[in-house]
Amino acid sequence: MTYRVGYFVGSLSSTSINRTLSKALIRLAPEDLEFTELPIGDLPLYSPDFDDDYPADPQALKDTLAELDAVLFVTPEYNRSIPGALKNAIDWASRPWGQNSFDHMPAAVIGASPGAIGTAVAQQSLRAVLSFCNARQMTSPEGYIQFKSEVFTDDGEVTDESTKAFLTEFMQEFRDHTERVLTVLPRS
Repeated sequence: MTYRVGYFVGSLSSTSINRTLSKALIRLAPEDLEFTELPIGDLPLYSPDFDDDYPADPQALKDTLAELDAVLFVTPEYNRSIPGALKNAIDWASRPWGQNSFDHMPAAVIGASPGAIGTAVAQQSLRAVLSFCNARQMTSPEGYIQFKSEVFTDDGEVTDESTKAFLTEFMQEFRDHTERVLTVLPRS
C-alpha cells in the first residue's frame, strides 16, 4: 500500500533551510510514501467571515487534505513559535467549526534551525495547536535539527552519516505511525 503524505514547509523564504530539510526527508523516506507539498504562501488571512463561502485557495487546501493519508510539518522557529503563514494555513484547514481537516489524521513534526536546540520551542507550540485539531501526532522520535550547510546539499542530500541515519529512522517511524493510526482510524 502507498500512503499519500502532504507536507507543509512553514517558511515562505526562497532560501528556506526547512525546504532543504523537506527534500532530505523525502529522499530518505520509505518507498511506500508519496509526497505532495501543501502550499501556504497564497492563502489570505483567515477570518470566520469566510466560513460560509471559502475562497478558492483555502478550499483547494482542504480538498487536498481530504485526499491524503497523513501530514508532515517541517517548520522553522520564529520568535519561539511557529511562523504566521503556517498557523494561518492550519486555521483555514481546521475551519469552519465541525469541518476540521486534521481530525484523526496521522501527523509528524520536525524542523531545522541554525541554533543548537533546533526548533524545539516552535514544535511545542505547533503540537499544542495540532492537539486541539485532534491530529494523531507521532511523539517519538522528536526531530530538532541543527542545520549546517555542510551536512545538507541544496537538493536534499545528507552528507553526515549520523544525521542521515536519524532522518531515515524518523521517516520510517512516521510511516509506521501512519499505518498504525490508519489501521484503527481509517480515513473516510
